[in-house]
Amino acid sequence: MDIARVCVIGGSGFVGSHIVQLLSAERYQVRVPTRNRERAKRLILLPTVDVVSANVHDEADLDHLVRGMGAVINLVGVLHGGRGAHSFSAAHVDLTRKIIAACGRTGVRRYVHMSALGAATDGPSEYQRTKGEAETLVRASNLDWTIFRPSVIFGAGDTFINMFATLLKWLPVLPLGGANARFQPVYVEDVANAFVTSLDSRPAFGKIYELCGPKVYTLREIVEVVGRLTGHRRPVIGLGGGLSYLQAFTLEVLPGRLMSRDNYHSMKVDNVSSERFPFGIQPTSLEAVAPAWLGNQAPRARYRVYRDHAGRTNLP
Repeated sequence: MDIARVCVIGGSGFVGSHIVQLLSAERYQVRVPTRNRERAKRLILLPTVDVVSANVHDEADLDHLVRGMGAVINLVGVLHGGRGAHSFSAAHVDLTRKIIAACGRTGVRRYVHMSALGAATDGPSEYQRTKGEAETLVRASNLDWTIFRPSVIFGAGDTFINMFATLLKWLPVLPLGGANARFQPVYVEDVANAFVTSLDSRPAFGKIYELCGPKVYTLREIVEVVGRLTGHRRPVIGLGGGLSYLQAFTLEVLPGRLMSRDNYHSMKVDNVSSERFPFGIQPTSLEAVAPAWLGNQAPRARYRVYRDHAGRTNLP
């Protein structure tokens, strides 16, 4: 099977940029559609990557994007929902249906799909339900498909761990909705490795893989790890169900939408798995890599920078 050419839809995002960089390092020819080339500027310089201005929700554009490709990776997803193309239904269900149809029209057989841990058509949140509906479409297709269901994904530049780092820096006390919700965070490089490894793995055809890190945390424990690594330890006040919902509603209407009521409903289901990480990949722990970027936010890190600039790097 010749899959040397891959179209990565959603390739300019957090996870997508890691997958595209790994594909390029493995000498794949990669096509990345985007509405905003500025957002993908870090990918433009990669030698085997072609960043294309396109509207992936337009069927004619999709046909042009996937024609001649050996495989298509769909990473598009929204966490909070919105209107139009940014709604859960449009981003997760309608777009998946369009991509599958475009693959059928252009003869592309290999399709790799980003779902989410907890995806289910009867899930408590719209996010989970639309992810489940998209999986149903993929499984019903005649493509050589693989579905990945990651837990919350962390890495430098993520919007999860780094959000808490920012909150802990500025708030003296952190009220935390869903403090006892359980997660199994997975490192973005491990996710990228799984996607790329699966491309030409025939045993991966027709399989669903759950991607999780080596350790289960409550949300409170994640916040405490972030506080320890950044040097901004703060008291964490766990909120009950009613107050958690109220916090989610408040954050939903504020600029930045740090959280939504749909996120609150998602946290009713533990985001964990007992499955082994696929393809022999050893998953990376949060504590093993997060200090590389979170440690730079610790108060003492400023003094290290000052010493480095003064040439006094030998001081403890």
